[in-house]
Amino acid sequence: MKTRLVGVLVFVFFLLMGCSDDAMTGEKPPKGMIVIGDESYQTEPGSYCWKGTCADTAGSVELLKGKVPIEVKPNEEVRFVIDYEPKPNKFHLIQTSGGKQTEIAVTENRFVVPKEKGIYYYDYGVWWMDDEEEHLSHGDAFYAFVLEVE
Repeated sequence: MKTRLVGVLVFVFFLLMGCSDDAMTGEKPPKGMIVIGDESYQTEPGSYCWKGTCADTAGSVELLKGKVPIEVKPNEEVRFVIDYEPKPNKFHLIQTSGGKQTEIAVTENRFVVPKEKGIYYYDYGVWWMDDEEEHLSHGDAFYAFVLEVE
């Protein structure tokens, strides 16, 4: 019985190690930035799963409480930059304003801020999905930032 248990544990260990991707380096996901015009801004790291470790944080509104919003013009373009290879290949952006959440389209790592004045919180989720196995993620990360349309 003891030998069988050890064998099962060794199998599980190698199975888990086989699922890790050597290309995913570092203990935590890479830092994310947004670029608006000629200016770059760090985002606040949020929840992630990376190299077998998962961490859960609050959403952008709670995570950024007390932070000064980045001022932007109506309809200004925001570009996401994650200086890491391989690049994530799945993206999801949620905008929160006045307690209402809206999914925002991201095209070529870019989106356009609203034309209406106000403060907008964003949760930008990215995934490093396997190219061959449809539902296999090698890691994910969420990045939070807050903008004020003036």
